Amino acid sequence: MDSSQGDVIQKQDTTLGILSHIAGLFTSWVGPLIIFLIKKGSGDKFSTDNAREALNFQITLLLWYFVCFILSFVLIGLFMFWLVALGNLVLSIVAAVKASEGTVYRYPLTMRLIN
Repeated sequence: MDSSQGDVIQKQDTTLGILSHIAGLFTSWVGPLIIFLIKKGSGDKFSTDNAREALNFQITLLLWYFVCFILSFVLIGLFMFWLVALGNLVLSIVAAVKASEGTVYRYPLTMRLIN
């Protein structure tokens, strides 16, 4: 009976891990921050780590979008904006798939501001 409860908790953790990465696509840093703050004190390491990674990635993307905005005045920023958006989509999906497999995905080129 205890093992079935453990499986349910693991599935919940996996679902929140997936949600933290997918939420970043739609809410930027807000969704991962909410999941991180909710799960931070609960002792749920898997969901907390996934939310932390998604939050750090979304904060880094904000900085990249700002750089694209500044560079849009010389037109290269418009091209870079689409590359950053495509990178966000691809890497968030990869991270969600890794979370569904039970591993924490570490985004490349991400500043680890939240520890």
